[in-house]
Parts: sequence; C-alpha cells; structure tokens
Amino acid sequence: MKKLVVLLCMFFPLAVCAQEVKIAFVNSQEVLSALPELSDVETKMATLRDQYQREFKTMQDDYQKKYSDFMTQQDSLTENIKLRRQQEIEDLGQRLQNYVPVAEQDIQKKQEELYAPLIEKIQKAIKQVGDEKGYTYIINPQILLYTGSSAVDATPFVKAKLGIK
Repeated sequence: MKKLVVLLCMFFPLAVCAQEVKIAFVNSQEVLSALPELSDVETKMATLRDQYQREFKTMQDDYQKKYSDFMTQQDSLTENIKLRRQQEIEDLGQRLQNYVPVAEQDIQKKQEELYAPLIEKIQKAIKQVGDEKGYTYIINPQILLYTGSSAVDATPFVKAKLGIK
C-alpha cells in the first residue's frame, strides 16, 4: 500500500505537467483604441483640459494686470495700501503655483474615472475569450521580443467579442 502511494505521488506531478498550457497574448492598447466609446472619452478629457487651461490663463492675466498696475502706481501709494497690494499679488502668485498640481490631479482623477468602464469592458471580453478558447494564460505584453509559431494572438477574438472590426 505504501509503495502504491509513493508511486502515485511520483507520477501525479508528471500527469499535471503533461497537460497542455495554452498561452495567448492581447494587445489591449489596440483594442482600446478601436473602441467607439474612446472618442467620447477623449472629447470629454480635451474639454476638461481646455477648461483648466482657460481658468489658468484668466488667473495669469489677473496676476499680470495687478502686478503691472502696482508697479506703475507704487510710488504714489501710501505704505499701508502698498503693503496690502503686495500681499494681494503674493497671494495670487501662490494660488497660481498651487493651481497647476491641483488641476493635474483633478484631470488624472477624471481620466481614471472615464477610462475605468472601458478597461473593465476589455477585461471582461478577455476573460470570456480565455474561457471560450481554453487558454491557460492571456498576457498583455508591452513588447513581444519573440513570438513562436504556436503563439496565439487573441486580439482579434477580443475585438470580435466587443463587436469591433
């Protein structure tokens, strides 16, 4: 009995390794760029960037105007008004400096929010293709250095699953 158990333990790993491992790859960037919803997302992102750029330009113009007004009038201002305007200009400058990173964070957050449903849709299609075709792994390599003759490009299958030509 012990010999039978030992014998089974020896051959079981070989039986598991003998199973066929099917690996495919998907160019998810190609799939994403082919989605019709992508143009809507890109339009929304461009609109958002434009809004932030216009606001920044307005803030810059306001800063420049107040600074140039101050420079031309500073000799005629009382010390108290001069200090108050200097402080106001410094505050505007600080807001300008703070605006850029906050705007970038907001844009990044919105981009993640808008792209999330598209990425989820692609991931779901990849999973369905993997289940249907019986792949053990589907990888998304950035750069394929070598593709053997038995390698399977599942990108067309994923596109078909999403209804993309």
